[in-house]
Amino acid sequence: MSRVGKLPIIVPPNVNITLEDGKITVKGPNGSLDLVIPDGVSVKLSENIITCEKTEESISAREKFGLLRALLSNMVKGVRIKFEKKLQMIGVGYKAQVQNKQLTLNVGYSHPISFTIPENLEVSVEANTNLTIKGADKESVGLFAAKIRATRPPEPYKGKGIRYTNEVVLRKAGKSGK
Repeated sequence: MSRVGKLPIIVPPNVNITLEDGKITVKGPNGSLDLVIPDGVSVKLSENIITCEKTEESISAREKFGLLRALLSNMVKGVRIKFEKKLQMIGVGYKAQVQNKQLTLNVGYSHPISFTIPENLEVSVEANTNLTIKGADKESVGLFAAKIRATRPPEPYKGKGIRYTNEVVLRKAGKSGK
């Protein structure tokens, strides 16, 4: 039995949850999120508590049991308080700009790199090099931040690149001359 799956989810008063034919919808002040309930598990809603249960004893049901509970918990948290990822660009001439749902990065290539910001996310730039990505869906926030970081990951010699603000980049010593 999953330790995570057994835990109940307490729903705050400003979050509404609807459960209908295999789909759960969570609505709150920061938007609405949907999730299809997979086979082998079920969701029970009573007053302000959500619980997940296995409907069959199989390996796939056990796998989905804890996952479903974690996804529902993140949905409830996300519609109440937006998830946030912060990125930092380190390098000479590196800068970012946001215009009309378009993020443009200058990170040392011969051309600027552009990203279309998804509808459910907000991206803000402070001091041309610090990016903040906010959104109700934890998965889309993390995925968009990872795509941005992948354009120029931090390198270990000078530390240049795009990194998460809390990320530690292990530095290597360069060549040792005689």
